[in-house]
Amino acid sequence: MTEDSIIPDYSGGALVNLVAELEQRLTGHGLHPGLHPDLAAAIPEAKSYVLVLFDGLGDHQLAHPAAAPMRASRVGVIDAGWPTTTTVSMATVATGMTPAEHGLLGYQMRIPETGHVVNTIKWITQWGEPIDYDMGDLLPTPNLWERLARAGIEPITVQPWNYADSPMSRMLYRGCRFEAWRTEDEAADIAAELASVPGRLVFSYMPHIDFAAHVSGQPSVEYTAAVTIASRMWERLARLLPSRAVAVGTADHGHVDVPQNQRIDIPKVAHDDRDFGGDPRAPFVYGDVASVAAELGVDWRPLNEIEPWWGPGVRHPGFEGRAPDGVLLPPPGWVVFHRHADERLIGQHGGLTDEELRIPLLVAGAKTPR
Repeated sequence: MTEDSIIPDYSGGALVNLVAELEQRLTGHGLHPGLHPDLAAAIPEAKSYVLVLFDGLGDHQLAHPAAAPMRASRVGVIDAGWPTTTTVSMATVATGMTPAEHGLLGYQMRIPETGHVVNTIKWITQWGEPIDYDMGDLLPTPNLWERLARAGIEPITVQPWNYADSPMSRMLYRGCRFEAWRTEDEAADIAAELASVPGRLVFSYMPHIDFAAHVSGQPSVEYTAAVTIASRMWERLARLLPSRAVAVGTADHGHVDVPQNQRIDIPKVAHDDRDFGGDPRAPFVYGDVASVAAELGVDWRPLNEIEPWWGPGVRHPGFEGRAPDGVLLPPPGWVVFHRHADERLIGQHGGLTDEELRIPLLVAGAKTPR
């Protein structure tokens, strides 16, 4: 199977369509088609919705024994966008747009105004210096939250307390009320209480699984603990949901563990006239892609081939300056590291394999269909 054989189904089977489905139900309008009919039918109508995003929970990861409460709520599977990475998917949630439209094209992405390839989680250079950039202006206006508010729907995000006023939060939650939680039980309690008021979309973010998968790998006790925490939160939220609210759970991408002997390093000399970004499962190349790919023995795709992977719609005004000249595509289960990549991580994502692309659709509340 080649990487480009399973491009995200932006016509009704992707994360952007889930966001559009909820926006259409709450306001009557959305920027993209909602979910395919069979997926849409699995989500009951409600007065308020809670959308929970479990960072790093691929559909295949529901097979873990600790994921049983989430697995019991699974009603289907959808696709993340591309690249299968957190900031790209989170920007899709925050805007209801495809990556091509919202312009956040990768985890490490060139932003010409800064003169750097930028780490879009921490908003620093690849070597750790802070970036002087107005986060609030990166994504298009109006975003999802602003459109909801204009339609009389209150958008609220429920996030870990230490995410308040972070660069990423300033980027994602313009126009959205921010509620902080300190424990996972509190996260469920707050989300359920907020959903008791009709006319709200509550978005809750849970980081545990992604962190544990990256650092420790899926066979680890740390990963089991993280899945247990996420499952407990979901189970508690489902139990506390008011009668007129529905909780929908999903993810931003899945994870694959990569052993040490399946890692390829880009030679230092290749960095002299190129910049690299993206994720190790699909590194971006700013500069000549073909020669470095041939030297490494990996596949590659030029920009004209990968542009559709970011999805349909009118391209963001910054698309041309932010998009790479091409992307390196290591075989499934392999990664390619540039000199600024974090080589300590076990879990990886960013590519287009089933494990990275397929994310679950979970539903609880309001007489959930079975």
